[in-house]
Amino acid sequence: MKTAKSTEQAELAPPGTALILKGVVALFGSLVVLGALLFLLAGRLDWVMAWVWLGLLTVCLLINLAVLWRVNPEVIDERIHVRKGVKGWDKVLSPIMGMFAIGALLVAALNQRFGWRPEVATWLQIAAVAPVLLGDLLFLWAMAVNKFFSKFIRIQEERGHHVVTAGPYQYVRHPGYIGWIVMWSGMTLMLGSLWALVPAGLAVLLVLVRTVLEDRTLRQELEGYSDYAERVRYRLLPGIW
Repeated sequence: MKTAKSTEQAELAPPGTALILKGVVALFGSLVVLGALLFLLAGRLDWVMAWVWLGLLTVCLLINLAVLWRVNPEVIDERIHVRKGVKGWDKVLSPIMGMFAIGALLVAALNQRFGWRPEVATWLQIAAVAPVLLGDLLFLWAMAVNKFFSKFIRIQEERGHHVVTAGPYQYVRHPGYIGWIVMWSGMTLMLGSLWALVPAGLAVLLVLVRTVLEDRTLRQELEGYSDYAERVRYRLLPGIW
């Protein structure tokens, strides 16, 4: 029979390799399905920038996993699973945000099939690789220094949740969101569709809403966060917001 203490120790123990690998396989399986759907909707396999996008995303994911496995494996485990204590509003907001983000990719695929104008210049699609890489690096930096970097908004009491002030958190309170916005905007342009910026923009808008709600939650429920927010004034953009 498990005691409360043994249960807590199990929750705080480092994630097992087999468990992480299971999540990684599921992640890349989803990537394969998404790639197949893109080409199916586009009606063609010779969509060069889609292949470039898939290759770049795969490389970024592999690098992220390798770095996190070495410096902060708890983040992998936390982001794979849905834990107790997720805020009710985030159970609704996060899936909708994800739907708009995926919707941007699907719109880009339909754009390829039907040739909607205006066209995105090839040089701009290639240049969009830069924000993808920069956004991913910022996202990874935030995950590498913050072991509480979760997929959903919750106060992780069982893991001794506390305020993180290292790395990019010295400059803004939610650096992961900046990385995500920059990265996702770049990926949309890589796929050559200005129309895809409509659902992508809605996803970004929801990210901003989520930032406000998360910040409010942390101020109310996480000890020391209000003091941290007084020191680090900006949520996303230094000098602006």
